[in-house]
Amino acid sequence: MARRYDSSTTTFSPEGRLHQVEYAIEAINNAGTCVGILAKNGVVMACEKKVTSSLLAPTKTSEKTYKLCDHAACTVAGLTADANILIDQARLRAGRYQYQYVEPIPMEQLVEHVCNYKQAYTQYGGLRPFGVSFLFAGYDTHYGFQLYQSDPSGNYSGWKATVVGANNQAGKSLLKTEYGVTSNKEETKEEMKTNDMKGDDVVEMPDLEGALELAVKVLNKTMDATATSSDKMELFSLTLDDKGECVHKILTADETQKVIDKVEAKAAAAATES
Repeated sequence: MARRYDSSTTTFSPEGRLHQVEYAIEAINNAGTCVGILAKNGVVMACEKKVTSSLLAPTKTSEKTYKLCDHAACTVAGLTADANILIDQARLRAGRYQYQYVEPIPMEQLVEHVCNYKQAYTQYGGLRPFGVSFLFAGYDTHYGFQLYQSDPSGNYSGWKATVVGANNQAGKSLLKTEYGVTSNKEETKEEMKTNDMKGDDVVEMPDLEGALELAVKVLNKTMDATATSSDKMELFSLTLDDKGECVHKILTADETQKVIDKVEAKAAAAATES
């Protein structure tokens, strides 16, 4: 029955499903893992770097993390070519808002604009959904540091910590146990969504260093590689400087290796104690 309805994004199946959108989401579940974690003093994003061939020339810029404007950045899980179109749209919208209102665009408005563009590609004939999911990190004066996730359907949601890409369920399970302390023991799958937090859920955010270490732990669990190294992952942080301006930083290979070594040392110490 499904084969009669999976060739078009504009036709619902009898079960009320859009199969092409579901296929696009499934493609992302096979892409490199991306982790986003909200910290007390910033936002951390970490990505798995998949090296397809040792003969490829080293990239001059990151292929996973992109700066959208002075106060926003994103990481990509899925088809990079599709992501480039949406990143251009986000940069264009941020620049036009800055020109028109002489102030930075609020973070959620920027995310909503990109998601509206993605949603249009699920509603008109002759188009296919964008095969890409984003993690957006940003800061504005209204709500401080924020982390959002979007998928090919055009949905987006705010998170304190989340994972997209391959083995994302294993990563989310680790985040549920490692991120902060929750007083409500009845946990649900959506517990870390910022718009779903109940009054009796108390989550203590980690600092930036703790968030970086947690991101490495999640990637260690989700990646297929037996040994982790700095050339297999990329760490990014968004913080504020003394002047209150956003600082985008992609950690160098040496800085990334130091975080990995620290995580492995703590894991070894915990194993010895037990």
